[in-house]
Amino acid sequence: MGMASDEAGKDRIVRVLVVDDQVPFRQAAKAVCEVTPGVEVVGEAASGEEAVDLADELDPDIVLMDYRLPGMDGLAATRAITTAHPQTRVLLLSTYPAEDIPGDVRDAGAVAYVHKEAFGPDVLEDLVHSDAA
Repeated sequence: MGMASDEAGKDRIVRVLVVDDQVPFRQAAKAVCEVTPGVEVVGEAASGEEAVDLADELDPDIVLMDYRLPGMDGLAATRAITTAHPQTRVLLLSTYPAEDIPGDVRDAGAVAYVHKEAFGPDVLEDLVHSDAA
């Protein structure tokens, strides 16, 4: 009843969880979210375990997931989140070249892998609008 969006959901806010053990990158990712229309950061996590807990608590639409994390790595956290929340889309981010990430990120449930230097509002908007169909 309290939903402000119309039936088509075009006014719906896309809820994002940012996961990275580096504060500067979390701040950069939040800044990208802030300049992307219709996107709101609902939480931040610094580890894979924290990401899984927050995903359970917040049920985000999108998770921006760092690959290299202390403890549970980004692939394991992605697998746990997408298993529990199949509708949540995880974008795996890293400074590593894609060929250095073991296996296929899609096997872990991620929708894509993006190098951190290539991550920006255009990438996020593509992800936001990829489910608009």
